[in-house]
Amino acid sequence: MQSASKLARHRGGGGGGCGGSSGPSSSSASSSGVTAAAASSSVAAGSRSRQRHQQQQQQPNAYIWSKLESLLERLQNEDSGVTVRTVKSFMSCQPSCFTGAELCAWLLSNTDADDAQEACHVASMLAAHGYIIPVEGTALAVRNDSSYYRFQTPYLWPSRSPERLDNADYAVYLCKRTLLNKQRLELSNYEAENLARLQRMLSHKWELIYLQAEAEAKVDRKQDRLERMVLESQERGFWLLHRPPPGAVVANEVDMRKLCRSKRPVKAANRSASFPIPSGRLSPIESCEPAVRADKLRQALSRSRVKVSKAAESALAYYQQYSEFDAFIGGGLPDQCQNPWVSDSAEFWESDKRMRDIPGRRVKRWAFSIHELLRDPAGRQEFEKWLVKEVSGENLAFWEACQQLRRLPIGQVAREVQRIYDTFLGPDATEPVNVAGPVAEAVRRRMEGPPDRFAFEVAEEHIFQLMKVDSYNRFLRSDYYKDLLAGC
Repeated sequence: MQSASKLARHRGGGGGGCGGSSGPSSSSASSSGVTAAAASSSVAAGSRSRQRHQQQQQQPNAYIWSKLESLLERLQNEDSGVTVRTVKSFMSCQPSCFTGAELCAWLLSNTDADDAQEACHVASMLAAHGYIIPVEGTALAVRNDSSYYRFQTPYLWPSRSPERLDNADYAVYLCKRTLLNKQRLELSNYEAENLARLQRMLSHKWELIYLQAEAEAKVDRKQDRLERMVLESQERGFWLLHRPPPGAVVANEVDMRKLCRSKRPVKAANRSASFPIPSGRLSPIESCEPAVRADKLRQALSRSRVKVSKAAESALAYYQQYSEFDAFIGGGLPDQCQNPWVSDSAEFWESDKRMRDIPGRRVKRWAFSIHELLRDPAGRQEFEKWLVKEVSGENLAFWEACQQLRRLPIGQVAREVQRIYDTFLGPDATEPVNVAGPVAEAVRRRMEGPPDRFAFEVAEEHIFQLMKVDSYNRFLRSDYYKDLLAGC
């Protein structure tokens, strides 16, 4: 009985009439709170949908995307659309696909296409904008034959994925393909180059990218084999559209309004039959037109054009890479060290000049590029020690001698040129460098003339590229550099 009374008090909020009167008021308050929360969530969802619709309308291809998506809805109709099936052969199986001939036949019979060529053109537009993807190959076009194609998932349509174009996402995708270790997912040449470039550009967060790629690869391995094949091809088609191979024409970067204006026929100028043209030569008006056109072409050639998106992407990647090492951006400051750009303290600059007790941030920056390594005096010294151990220290010595040659007074140039040639490139050189035959012949011809500061320019570039491609990469992978990192 005592427990029942406690339960009654807990439910009624007290005994007597007060408890009875408080029940309806609390229930009405809670219901009004739920109603207000639902209303606010619906308003927020509506504002998000309106914002997303406005962003889609701002895209230059929004009109053609809407037309293609309405056609795609008819294509994917279960009753009247194109037949999607699983094709089985002796050694393989292709799920959820259809042939290009079936797609062109459906478009010819269900649209206003006049012939098979026009139907194939409409199908190729669907593929060029990423709504249809090829099962094999990288060409975003449809052929009227027995080659297989798939529909792209709506989540990856170009009208719904303008914000998912980060370089980190592309790096995760490429890294995941290397982890899956399948022949059909092997990276092509341009994708391997993109992966190496992204690894250098995103070196500060590559561990996170690798962990995310591992997690996605584990999830992919747990899926059904046929479903995994479809998802892999859809993801590959998405990146073929947004990170195309070199030389490919990308449809989503073309402004259709400008394209339509360029396709309009140019109206010929109405000229009267009695227009005076002197016999034997052109009129002054006609003779001036090529000159004006040539001047405009010269001005266009001298005008430098940089794509704003590429410049912004490069600037953003630079600041992300150097955010932990540059005091101007706000990073790289050791403990209890003031920012030299804000205060008058020069302690930070002095730490960058020390040849002993090198900070860890300086050693990490050596891995950015060979220019960062050679710009740091301590880095150049450590690189020289490692080259001497690898019996290739003469390469760096020759490159440094050529750099110093450009800063010498004119009276000392001839003597220094002869010394460099006798030390590194001559037939009896004491520290010969390994250069190709054409390079050695070019240097020999330059030595026959009057000596100048740029007599070894070809050999200097050859040796620098050799250090950049071979020696520098081996230095970063060596135990010597790893010990330097561990000792910081």
